[in-house]
Amino acid sequence: MTRNISLESVLESGLCTGCGACQSMFPAKVRVALNDEGYLRPQLSQPLDRREREQFARTCPGAGLEHIKPEAAYDPLWGPLMATRTGYSLDEGVRYEGSSGGVLSALLVYLLESKKVDFVAHIKADPDDPIGNVMSVSRNRAEVLRGAGSRYAPSAPLAQLEALLALGGRFAFVGKPCDVAGLRQYARSRPELAERIPYMLSFMCAGIPSRKGAIAILKKLEVEPAEVASFSFRGNGWPGMSTAVTHAGRRAEMDYATSWGTILNRHLQFRCKICPDGVGEFADVVGADAWYGKDGYPDFAERAGRSLVLSRTATGEKLVGEAVAAGYIAVEALAREEIAKMQPYQENRKKMVLSRLLALRLTGRTTPRYRRLQLLRLALGGGLRENLRNFVGMARRTWF
Repeated sequence: MTRNISLESVLESGLCTGCGACQSMFPAKVRVALNDEGYLRPQLSQPLDRREREQFARTCPGAGLEHIKPEAAYDPLWGPLMATRTGYSLDEGVRYEGSSGGVLSALLVYLLESKKVDFVAHIKADPDDPIGNVMSVSRNRAEVLRGAGSRYAPSAPLAQLEALLALGGRFAFVGKPCDVAGLRQYARSRPELAERIPYMLSFMCAGIPSRKGAIAILKKLEVEPAEVASFSFRGNGWPGMSTAVTHAGRRAEMDYATSWGTILNRHLQFRCKICPDGVGEFADVVGADAWYGKDGYPDFAERAGRSLVLSRTATGEKLVGEAVAAGYIAVEALAREEIAKMQPYQENRKKMVLSRLLALRLTGRTTPRYRRLQLLRLALGGGLRENLRNFVGMARRTWF
């Protein structure tokens, strides 16, 4: 990416993903913090110089995304694919506590116990703020499980990148698709990162809710934020319940269809609505919910967890194979066309990204630069009526 898009324009146009990469790149000038809307955003203490602006434009996933020679054949909808599978952790504790079938958590445990990495870096609930997130290091199974389960709240894992590197050794990184994309793009100008972070894992993401989303769940549960001792968005079953436990021991729960479907998805940051990569295209391995379908839409009934497992690089494919051989996960092949039945939202959003971007450009907004993602091909296959509906909806949102 060569276009010179500034940090300021990314913020002003609502393109920031909140990944925190800019803080690691420019620690003397940038600090990431929650803003009034409940999103993590960089705060700039002094302007970036020309060299820094160029580095920012090449790295920031809000400014743009670009594939450069992916190892696997590129699928327009699902990105680079070595293999598509479903699976689950053979450790019942991991399967139960993790999201979906616990495959990502199982892979992390395998990497640690096989000594392929010294630690894993992933998001966990903030012990001082149960509805918030914090970047954490895990070195064994118990610590991995304390970070298992989805965290539908802002997180900026790349803000702590230099602190993670300072720990020494090699580590696996787990983050949202935009986090992994930012890390991968940063590594193009810092090749040593590939050696220090040999495994980059991600999961499918429908968008990042504001902190206000979690507060809205608590309000519905009739729990005050100050009362909360622990809070989980999911896990402990599939899909699992949103669960708040108070300091007094009271437990309040809400099912996934209600928490995500009626509350959290109303608090998504703007950048997520024009995201072409909710499926983790830049990761080595991606895990997701392998939902069972009902009438063309996922059925969120509670059952034993099942993960969608996509390997995208030779490193990722080898990792999955080794974890299977070592008895950490069980998998079975999945036909590529079945993915859309499990993840229809991801299919529709990527097909409509181009029409939404065109609407933004018409209204004079700064837009991200997406290259080699085959968005035109997808838009042409998305149907005129649906593209027009998305174009008009985005234009109205921007104007009014």
